[in-house]
Amino acid sequence: MKNLISKHFLADKDIEQLIGLQLRYGVIISSLIVLAGGVLYLSQSGQLPLPPYHHFAGTKGGFTSLGEILSGMAAMRAGGIIQFGVVVLVATPILRIAFSLLGFVLEKDKMYILITAIVLTVMMLSIFGGLKI
Repeated sequence: MKNLISKHFLADKDIEQLIGLQLRYGVIISSLIVLAGGVLYLSQSGQLPLPPYHHFAGTKGGFTSLGEILSGMAAMRAGGIIQFGVVVLVATPILRIAFSLLGFVLEKDKMYILITAIVLTVMMLSIFGGLKI
């Protein structure tokens, strides 16, 4: 990117700062979403009696797909909001890799484009390989 620095292209330092800000804000936003879901959970179920802990009572599975998470958020269910915060947290490093790929494309660095594309592909296949929508 050394020879592409102009008004129209981002410099290396600009891309690094953008990636750093993206990581920072992604973690902060996901933490705030999980905190809001936790507060909602405590307000919704804080007065319930304690369950009998001498017998195991499992809970039904829920919020295992993105559709369930979004519908849980729309219904203001605490579990859906907390799970959405986790989804945002997982998406944060994936976006970092995508921004890095964009930076390497702007630099026209073929080796790093290939390596970053492989890493991004492996991550996407591992995430969406077993996903039920």
